[in-house]
Amino acid sequence: MKVEVLQEVLNRGLSIIHPAIQSRSTLPVLANVLIATDEGRLRLSATDLELGITCWIGAKIEEEGSTTVPFKTFSELVGTLPDAKVSLSLNPDNEVLNIRSGTSKNDIKGIDADEFPIMPVPNFEDAIMINVADFREMVQQVAFAASMDEARPVLMGVLIKFEDTSLTMAAADGFRLSVRSAALSEPVKNPFKVIVPSKALQNLSRIAANAEEPIQMVLPKGRGQVVFRVKDAELTSQLIDGSFPDYQQIIPQNLRTKTIVSTESLLKACKQAEIFAREGTNVVKLDIQGSDDPNAPGTMIISAQSEETGKNETMVSCVIDGDPILIAFNVKYLREVLEVVRTGNVVIQTSAPNAPGLITPNDNLDFQHVIMPMHLG
Repeated sequence: MKVEVLQEVLNRGLSIIHPAIQSRSTLPVLANVLIATDEGRLRLSATDLELGITCWIGAKIEEEGSTTVPFKTFSELVGTLPDAKVSLSLNPDNEVLNIRSGTSKNDIKGIDADEFPIMPVPNFEDAIMINVADFREMVQQVAFAASMDEARPVLMGVLIKFEDTSLTMAAADGFRLSVRSAALSEPVKNPFKVIVPSKALQNLSRIAANAEEPIQMVLPKGRGQVVFRVKDAELTSQLIDGSFPDYQQIIPQNLRTKTIVSTESLLKACKQAEIFAREGTNVVKLDIQGSDDPNAPGTMIISAQSEETGKNETMVSCVIDGDPILIAFNVKYLREVLEVVRTGNVVIQTSAPNAPGLITPNDNLDFQHVIMPMHLG
């Protein structure tokens, strides 16, 4: 193998595949990056056997070939090289990759590419096309609600459901639920649903940050995997086996109080309350009261306190339809959902202090977020 590639391009390619590197493994090759020539371009791949990422970058190919080298060593070296051409040449006799740039000459010991796990080569002819802007917003509004508890692997994933021209994502961790729907440009042939690790979707969203073309999605038969293609990159992830909870049963009905409040004002108040709440039980109280004057707005008092730090209280104006209520939530959960609401106002609907609250942007039910209440104490 003998190639030339721009340092900036190589550095960017390595940053794309970085999340799939397995730094701690009994298989040394999983800590390596696969470098291979591929139809006039340079292919970079990494995998931890559950997540795999491949990207293709422009390069001048003088001699075909492939190898794997330790990712950490190679990426740190590339990051220090001058912003110029980088020459890569492989000595196949001892599997040493020579890296030259400017006056810098380096040799890195590698492992034969044949020892690297085989990456799937799916057929994208019947791929499902997903609008990249919709996809990235959906992931941002849903994936954060997935569980981090490895004892419940199903909840560490995001349910992705396709039905006719509708795409729905849902994630839950036992204390909150986030559901987001969007329209597909073309109907799917048969409805289906899969559970994809939230980590994989968040990495795909990052890779697609500057993409304009749709994301392609395929499910290779019999592999228990999903493959996404975007721009010059592919992400492969193992699917999570199991049954996702019936999230429709979690979304509360018969809500008695509807409160409309400025998203920015409430978010700012929650950030202030969190400073105090995080030292204690992470509880923030929302005291929602109407006004005696029917022409005047209602008020929401956001408060938190801890014995160590002190207390905080902020009042914001709001529009209330229904009974007044005092309810408490985990302030971190409330702040996180407000950070992904894209509308000027947010709607909080409640029924009782001991019942879950429903949060939506304005009256748009394409995005629904449910938070379980906390004990008022």
